[in-house]
Amino acid sequence: MEKPEYAFFNGKIVPIAEAKIDIRTNSIHYGTAVFEGIRAYWCADEKKMYVFRMKEHYRRMADNCKILFLELPHSVDDMCRITLELLRSENYSEDVYIRPYAYFSSLRISPKLIDMETGFFIYTMPLGDYVDTTRGLNVCVSSWPRISDNMISARGKIAGAYVNSALQKTEAVRNGFDEAIVLTSDGHVAEGSAMNLFLVKNGIVSTSPTTEDILEGITRDAILTLACEELKLTVLERKIDRTELYTADELFFCGTGAQVAAIASVDHRVIGNGEFGSITKKIQELYMQVVKAKVPKYKNWCTEV
Repeated sequence: MEKPEYAFFNGKIVPIAEAKIDIRTNSIHYGTAVFEGIRAYWCADEKKMYVFRMKEHYRRMADNCKILFLELPHSVDDMCRITLELLRSENYSEDVYIRPYAYFSSLRISPKLIDMETGFFIYTMPLGDYVDTTRGLNVCVSSWPRISDNMISARGKIAGAYVNSALQKTEAVRNGFDEAIVLTSDGHVAEGSAMNLFLVKNGIVSTSPTTEDILEGITRDAILTLACEELKLTVLERKIDRTELYTADELFFCGTGAQVAAIASVDHRVIGNGEFGSITKKIQELYMQVVKAKVPKYKNWCTEV
């Protein structure tokens, strides 16, 4: 049977073919929805699946919903429980992506955020690499700047805001690149089109602060912790200029989808030796051990299905 078979929709787990919404649904027309991206990893040697930092993702979702006045019909703990039930129903034996989605389900034409009913669903699907993590990526700096917090907040996973990401990613791919790095409206480095960014120079790891119109990444937070506590690296959250990208020793993306992905070049300028940097490689290897509950210290980040 092709996966997924099921979705959580209208308060219960149903065959995914029955999880349908009306074409008049308000959020379809205005992009006024909040979603999450969560990964679950299959450990073949244990024959177990672990969901990575599930509660943190749902806490972020609850926070993001406040921005849009979306009233979630389920608590964080309930959403965690539902997710585990859904995964058990699917009985996967491979890595999985989980997509929860909260939206205005009212059938009204009006771009407002009040006096609306809230809908909620979750579905899952098999997912390997979102971007190629086995080689360095060739990227460009996008001509499309990141939306600012006073437009649509990039710190939250707000559906309509991802038109900004779509323009950036599409421009990059059509111009022959794998991905895009995006700048803030004042010209500082923000992140990738749909993932956070780290820069390594002289052994120091830097990343843009959350006030630079970036997603408050759960994976980003994990990398900050691992780099400091396990690899004993100096990590800075600071503003980064565009030309710092060109002179970096190493660059890498991180995110639930991207995981840890090295960058080989930016705007045709080779980064380091054009291959995996040593720090990027250590972080990638450690991260992939952590998400599969192989590192006892961080096993509490992983929820067994």
